[in-house]
Amino acid sequence: MLKSMIKIVIITALAGMLMLTAFGGTNLAIAQDGGMPSSFISLEMKNSDDPGKVSVVMQIFVLLTVLSLAPAILIMLTSFTRITIVLSLLRQALGSHQLPPNQIIIGLSLFLTFFIMAPVWQKANQDALQPYLQHKISSAEAFSAAMRPVRKFMISQTRQKDLALMIEVAKLKKPENFEAVPNHILIPAFVISELKTAFQIGFLLYLPFLIIDMVVASVLLSMGMMMLPPVMVSLPFKLMIFVLADGWYLIVGSLVKGFSG
Repeated sequence: MLKSMIKIVIITALAGMLMLTAFGGTNLAIAQDGGMPSSFISLEMKNSDDPGKVSVVMQIFVLLTVLSLAPAILIMLTSFTRITIVLSLLRQALGSHQLPPNQIIIGLSLFLTFFIMAPVWQKANQDALQPYLQHKISSAEAFSAAMRPVRKFMISQTRQKDLALMIEVAKLKKPENFEAVPNHILIPAFVISELKTAFQIGFLLYLPFLIIDMVVASVLLSMGMMMLPPVMVSLPFKLMIFVLADGWYLIVGSLVKGFSG
């Protein structure tokens, strides 16, 4: 067991040294005579004649920044918001407390988001990421090309009323078309529209389960069973109706088709 751990540590150290030496701006100096190295690790910011090429250190900073903003991008610029709210409201309408658990709801929402956004991300990869990696376009052109399919998706799901509200609040001139709408106006308008749509769907989901609760409460009250919580009696009926109607098929199908329209 000890030998295996030593091997893992050695392999990890060698892999780290190889990764460090792979960077162009990183110098790894180790003394040959067993003394202390004069410069173990140094990260250098070198000037480049090509403005399109940035140093390795700046690329790392940009990558870390993008990774830190990735959750917000995933939540705000995709279908994740609507799906999560609808599934959460469905759980509350069923009255099943923590079933399905939050991990299941978030996981299902993520995979449905990946499924819905796959064509958008493939288009962005084809038009922006791959040409940028092949040094055919600059970083600014890659960003603009990547935002085009994302903007098209958001515009298709954004209400004109919400978009007009954000333009009015920002005190901007009315744009000639959707392409002229800036991102800082389109994104909050898209989020507001998604919230409104999600709550509308949640309201429609609540109605049949609310009727079942009212009927069960009336029956229990007429039988004089006032001490018995109506939720305990109505939950099996709601689950039975939901399963017989194939509720997951209908809800997931409606959510996915709502974004394809």
